[in-house]
Amino acid sequence: LFEVADGGTIFLDEIGDMSPALQVKLLRVLQEGTLIPVGGTKPIKVDVRIIAASHKDLHAMVQRREFREDLFYRVNVLKITVPPLRARPTDIPILVEHFVKKHHAARAARGDAAALGVEPPRPTDAAMALLAGYGWPGNIRELENVIERALVLGGEAPEIGVELLSQRIRDA
Repeated sequence: LFEVADGGTIFLDEIGDMSPALQVKLLRVLQEGTLIPVGGTKPIKVDVRIIAASHKDLHAMVQRREFREDLFYRVNVLKITVPPLRARPTDIPILVEHFVKKHHAARAARGDAAALGVEPPRPTDAAMALLAGYGWPGNIRELENVIERALVLGGEAPEIGVELLSQRIRDA
């Protein structure tokens, strides 16, 4: 992937989950700008910008010697912290609307009769209140899955009611 990204940008998701062996290999690519592809025998020069993400505190991992300090300083040039969804409840209605439209359109594109020629369903006020009050340990991915599930269970229903939300969300 570094070879494909040569001259551009590569996104490394969950960099904090990398094994120590992979951290060494990544550091080598970042420091030297070269790699040897699997099955290759000659180094290849690459010029790649890295964008890395992690849900873990990499600085704390460095302190516990779980993440290489030299790699940490290589990838920690510009840090952007995105607060979890539970800290941004005003984003939930916007995200719900987006995910409803996205999954409704995908169903229509697949020829799903429940989505063809009808407007996307809207969440009821009670359903939206439950969604806004939930803690979202799985963040935005969890919210998207909840909306997709509600659309599937709702079939041709014009609204997403509380009954279409999981018991976990209703109980919370």
